[in-house]
Amino acid sequence: MKLEDWKSQIKKGTLEFCILLMIDEKPCYGYELMAKLDKWEILKTKESTIYPLLRRLLKEEFLTSSWQETSEGLPPRKYYSITQKGKDYLHMMLIEWDNLLSAISEIKGES
Repeated sequence: MKLEDWKSQIKKGTLEFCILLMIDEKPCYGYELMAKLDKWEILKTKESTIYPLLRRLLKEEFLTSSWQETSEGLPPRKYYSITQKGKDYLHMMLIEWDNLLSAISEIKGES
């Protein structure tokens, strides 16, 4: 496996987690999420990745969405908010993430 393939697999496995974390902090629209993720090279994503993921999270009822007008005279934006079901799922993800980081630290001999 090439390093780029490995990085792609890591990204696929954590993108949903990162999006839920950001939306849990405050409702966001798709482009805003992409801009936030772009701060980290490994999390940079494209519309063709983020919007299908957001639609799936809506379908699974982890998110809700609403259209909001903009003050800049731009078209309305679709904002995503986390549901209680999404918060419960995110809580379980956080526990698993902490368990994974702990295991990795132990394997590396940091504990």
